[in-house]
Amino acid sequence: MKRAIVVGLLALVGVLALAAEPCLVVGMIIGGTKDDAGYNQSQYEALMTLKEKMPCVEILFAENVPEGEAEAVLESMIAQGAKLLFPAGFGYMFPALNVAKRHPDVIFMHPGGYLLADNFGTYFSNVQFAYYLLGVAAGLMTKTNKIGFIGGMPIAFVLGNCNAFHLGARAVNPNVTTYFVVTGAWVDRAKEVAATQALLQQGCDVIGSHLDSPIAVAQTVEAAGAFFVGYPSLAVQKFCPNAWITGLGLTWGDFFVEIAQQVINGTWKPAHIRRGLEAGFITLGEFGPRVPEEVKKIVLEYKDKLISGELQPFAGPIRDQEGNVRIAEGEVWGPMDMGKFDWLAEGIVGSPK
Repeated sequence: MKRAIVVGLLALVGVLALAAEPCLVVGMIIGGTKDDAGYNQSQYEALMTLKEKMPCVEILFAENVPEGEAEAVLESMIAQGAKLLFPAGFGYMFPALNVAKRHPDVIFMHPGGYLLADNFGTYFSNVQFAYYLLGVAAGLMTKTNKIGFIGGMPIAFVLGNCNAFHLGARAVNPNVTTYFVVTGAWVDRAKEVAATQALLQQGCDVIGSHLDSPIAVAQTVEAAGAFFVGYPSLAVQKFCPNAWITGLGLTWGDFFVEIAQQVINGTWKPAHIRRGLEAGFITLGEFGPRVPEEVKKIVLEYKDKLISGELQPFAGPIRDQEGNVRIAEGEVWGPMDMGKFDWLAEGIVGSPK
């Protein structure tokens, strides 16, 4: 009888041990902090959504990882059993590809990259299309017909967001001029404050941005009594409650669940995955207290047209600052064309370089 009890207990211990094994170990590295109310927070929140919806997943996470240390941190996560890795920063692409070559049994998903490998895929939101809506809101809210856009670096995706912002504004207000400024860094509070103040002094009364963390810009706009549109996390709204018009938040937690399940099932395949508002990859936030009902109505009408496909933000003809046709009549740029931007649209003041 005692032997049977012992055997039974051993069997139970074995079952519990098996139950404690994670169904998948997932790792993520980010270049900033998880509470930056911006890009890094959006990635971290997606990871937490994955953990919430798939409790059997074990999470490995590291923040403030310099690009030069990315390979070592990713290798450490693989040594701890990671089979799915999110090197969640654009600058991590080549370090992550190097690690991927050494570990063909580990899946890598990189945000916004342009290269694929057998175990390396990419994902991102169709941000430029959604940013058109923020332009519509800005064009309706501006009183000076001057709006501003602050970018960290003059890369294609930043230029695309500025172009979308401007084109959306001109769709409802042809008199709008957009002023574009680059800080030269994804995070530099002093430069961000200076850039915001310069735009305000030029008469810009609505400001948008593409930075890792937009907190400094939001606070500066709030103090000036102007208007702000947020990106890439809706968490920034709390830093500018009165300046807030609306914003865009990267919301890809459900997608992380989808990818994790594919890895578990063995059905994952490398691809460039780009989805938008229609798939929940990005979310239009609530409207601020100073936004009139008529403005809300118009922005939401444009949102519906964008989701249905009736609205194509980058349908030609679209000219650049010098008047050259960059997107011809009858031509439409889609999600994978966003990397082609090395120019700014007609009516934007500032340099694309």
